Amino acid sequence: MPTLFDPITVGKFELANRVAMAPLTRMRSDADGVPKDMNVEYYSQRASAGLVVTEGTFPAVTSRGFWGQAGIETAEQAQGWSRVADAVHEKGGVIFLQIMNAGRVSHPELTGGPLPEAPSAIGVDQAVHVPSGKQPMPTPRALETDELPRIKQEFVAAARRAVDAGIDGVEIHGANGYILHEFLAPSSNHRTDEYGGSPQNRARFVIEVARAVAEEIGGQRVGLRISPEHNVQGAIEDDHDDVVATYDALLTGLRGLDLAYLSVLHKDVDGEFVRDLRRGFEGVFYLNSGFSVVTELEEAEHIMSADLADGVVVGRELIANPDLVERWRDGLELNTPDSTTFYVGGPKGYVDYPFANVAAR
Repeated sequence: MPTLFDPITVGKFELANRVAMAPLTRMRSDADGVPKDMNVEYYSQRASAGLVVTEGTFPAVTSRGFWGQAGIETAEQAQGWSRVADAVHEKGGVIFLQIMNAGRVSHPELTGGPLPEAPSAIGVDQAVHVPSGKQPMPTPRALETDELPRIKQEFVAAARRAVDAGIDGVEIHGANGYILHEFLAPSSNHRTDEYGGSPQNRARFVIEVARAVAEEIGGQRVGLRISPEHNVQGAIEDDHDDVVATYDALLTGLRGLDLAYLSVLHKDVDGEFVRDLRRGFEGVFYLNSGFSVVTELEEAEHIMSADLADGVVVGRELIANPDLVERWRDGLELNTPDSTTFYVGGPKGYVDYPFANVAAR
């Protein structure tokens, strides 16, 4: 079996290893959503991961999900990401930008005034970070059928803008209770048109978005992130038979698009469901087990040695160890992530974690 440290071809790209940096919410951009010097440093520090995936990035301000989130809607935001891409490339890395429409997981203080949009007018009993602090999420506005092409086109335009800025590719965010996951989950999708009801209908919009983005920039520059049965932010999928049918419909609809990879977050990495997902996808398959357990070297090596995936997605250990691949490969001591700094802004806990080899920084 390949190891974590073996190269792999993902879409158009030859990657140095099979560790992918998870898309991590860090809330380090300013109100304008433009990546700044600190973002450039953060991503370039982690360029030795085989694939760097950015934080979830909003394609339109009406889909922004939290304060401090970066965007890819304006020329200024694209220029900021261009600087990030250049810095990662200078270190020999490959970077994909995750496009994230937050859907109902938002607030009018974030969207510029409008209510958040969602498949159905079903709220989530949670709070969200806004300029005034944490506020309860309002009940979203249900999208009309004739509005869905606009949402799709926002994904397409964001992908084009990112690639034109020098980003290598994009990851479509279909996980964690945001808008595409809201279409997939029966708990958040009560639509009665062709995008609701059956598993095939609930998968339809995600397939259409993926197809449109692949047609715009080429499938080999496109990945998709999903989190079936993760059950966060109100996107509850507690009927396993329905989950199997829904994600089978999704993977069937993705066939022929030549997507670069599928990234799956699921708590049971050894289960038959995850194995079926891998068998049903034509491209590279990345895997990790979720938010509740830090992905340590032991789990990552198990995923590879048991042939559960082609690569492993890693989050918190890459926050604290920008040179994680080297530390894992050489058996070096790890820095410990400081969770109190994950979402507070500023350089502390963002760009100040030490490298094992200071010269490598």
